[in-house]
Amino acid sequence: MQTLNVDLGERSYPIFIGTNLFSADNLKPYIKGNQVLIVSNETVAPLYLQQIRDILPAVQVDEVILPDGEQYKTLEQLNAVYDQLLQQRHNRTTTLIALGGGVVGDMTGFAAASYQRGVNFIQIPTTLLSQVDSSVGGKTGVNHPLGKNMIGAFHQPQVVLASVDVLSTLPDRELSAGLAEVIKYGLIYDAEFLDWLEANMSGLVGRDTGLLTQAIYRSCEIKAEVVAQDEKESGIRALLNLGHTFGHAIESCQGYGNWLHGEAVAAGTAMAADLSRRLGWLSDADYSRTIRILEAAQLPVDAPKGMTAKQFMDLMAVDKKVIDGQLRLILLRSLGQAVVTDQFDPDLLQQTLDQFCA
Repeated sequence: MQTLNVDLGERSYPIFIGTNLFSADNLKPYIKGNQVLIVSNETVAPLYLQQIRDILPAVQVDEVILPDGEQYKTLEQLNAVYDQLLQQRHNRTTTLIALGGGVVGDMTGFAAASYQRGVNFIQIPTTLLSQVDSSVGGKTGVNHPLGKNMIGAFHQPQVVLASVDVLSTLPDRELSAGLAEVIKYGLIYDAEFLDWLEANMSGLVGRDTGLLTQAIYRSCEIKAEVVAQDEKESGIRALLNLGHTFGHAIESCQGYGNWLHGEAVAAGTAMAADLSRRLGWLSDADYSRTIRILEAAQLPVDAPKGMTAKQFMDLMAVDKKVIDGQLRLILLRSLGQAVVTDQFDPDLLQQTLDQFCA
């Protein structure tokens, strides 16, 4: 087991990365009271829920099983968590455990942030995407029909258990979706890591445990460094949203769950790279290399068929990074260096949208 620390003062917490991490030693120190609510979904619960129950200390353990899918990341489904907390009389010392992917983690975290104005929670991410991204950093929330993740709160977990062995049950499409976020870290922050990913992508797609462990560790290391500098996303943390403004528009337009989050981010990253090239920041070779790495991870690099440039612009206008009506994008100054900017020619953005929507 390897350990990273997210340094946030009194809200600091460890990330455990390795195999076979589901043990009482890794959980018990982070459960403060005598009540636990496990939140999982219909796919993950049959695989791991009983294993988690068996290692919990002798406390009151309740559970909520949510339907599986991004389309269920809603306030309506969140009420099932609140209902169980209230019906079972959970108090302010309760601990919520998120056992699942990014949807479960985001919803559990938001429930923990808002139940009795804030209770503790633990992240046990079971997808690659949630292990390298959504479980770390304290972003929680739900979707709205008009915008993704527009309702939520910052609320840090007590601990993150990223057990790599659970990825053996992950569908290939979900694994690739997680690799989109891994590639993002190389593109925005670490050109050497991007080189390593390019050299080892076939092994990562092939689920080599050692390679996946290295990729998860470096991804979490980068995210921990960024979050420690900018917890509430007022500056550098926004760089972690490379491809997300375009990608969130895809998810909203196509209907949540039809495109996986990582798939939409991959297509959005291709679009951001294209605009960066049009601005003269990336060379043609840099752009082509970005596309090759995404394709090697078996990810889409085109916008959905039938989606229009106008739909992109309308949906991007409600992105969280819009300030005073001005759209800001995360673009690439070079491979390994990103920037948040509103200083781009709108005509060039239109050219990118037109090309990808052709």
